[in-house]
Amino acid sequence: MSEKLQQLQSQLNGINRQLLHLLNEQERTADEILRIKEQQGISEADPIGFQQMVNELTSNNPGPIDNDTVMYLFSEIFRSKMKKNTKHERKLLVSRQHKSKDTIIRVKHVEIGGASHVMIAGPCSIESRDQLLTVAAALKNAGVTVLRGGAFKPRTSPYDFQGLGVEGLKIMKEVADEVGMVTISEIMSPSQIDTAARYVDIFQIGARNMQNFDLLKAVGQTGHPVLLKRGLSATLEEFIHAAEYILYNGNDRVMLIERGIRTFEKWTRNTLDISAVPLLKQETHLPVLVDVSHATGRKDILLSCTKAALAAGADGVMIEVHPNPQAALSDAKQQINIDEFNTFWKGLRDSGFSLK
Repeated sequence: MSEKLQQLQSQLNGINRQLLHLLNEQERTADEILRIKEQQGISEADPIGFQQMVNELTSNNPGPIDNDTVMYLFSEIFRSKMKKNTKHERKLLVSRQHKSKDTIIRVKHVEIGGASHVMIAGPCSIESRDQLLTVAAALKNAGVTVLRGGAFKPRTSPYDFQGLGVEGLKIMKEVADEVGMVTISEIMSPSQIDTAARYVDIFQIGARNMQNFDLLKAVGQTGHPVLLKRGLSATLEEFIHAAEYILYNGNDRVMLIERGIRTFEKWTRNTLDISAVPLLKQETHLPVLVDVSHATGRKDILLSCTKAALAAGADGVMIEVHPNPQAALSDAKQQINIDEFNTFWKGLRDSGFSLK
């Protein structure tokens, strides 16, 4: 290498070191500006001010760097700064960074997220008082504490059974009061909140409404316990941010439930994402449950998948139980009858799992 080339290379290295020093100085100055703005209640993002700065630089650009390159360079610095502030300074309310201890939700005599596992069971849809009471009595006798049942049913086809509505909620309350169980039922819109709150102990937000943001905001303002289901094709990040809407609006009594996601697989109704359980437990402080019935859609692997969910760290599971699944008005194939439930329950107990 010639002496002239070595000299130029050395000069370039020196300039690069100066650039690095100036970039660090710029970062420190920008951080100080941000700190002062936050104290004064000024938004951290200032795209207009950024554009004015770039316009001034490009109008006085002596060259040889063209203005497009100048714009690109400073745009990348601006975006990097905003990304850093969003990622590292804004801690989600659902996150372990915000709250390291597990959230435990108490609903009447039931504790969800504590040392013991919880079983949520009942029919897919409330069809009659006799149907629900038959299931509830059998579940209560086995030791189950939480009764599920749908009154408002979002169905793929408008011709399918849509549930009994408010009448179904009334039946659920009567049955639950009689047998002494906590209740959970799905709501689909903010307009149903006040009515449902009179009859059910826990609101369920279904998979199809996971990103119904008006509904998330509305239940966030109630303080009523909420069981939020993962959407059919939702990423875990989308799932967590859906829960964040509820906490952001003031309600921290939120439980997450994995219910299987839509994939190419056809041997099961959905694909049970078992990895979601430890990931959600790791990233959030909220109780995490698994809806095994919807995740699989099959009775023959219900016990195995339930064991897997609990072994992965789930705080509880949800299954569907019907007195006569063949005659069920919805999800007939995946519901188990009472004898099948008792066998399933015994299988869990014999494996060492304790559920209430």
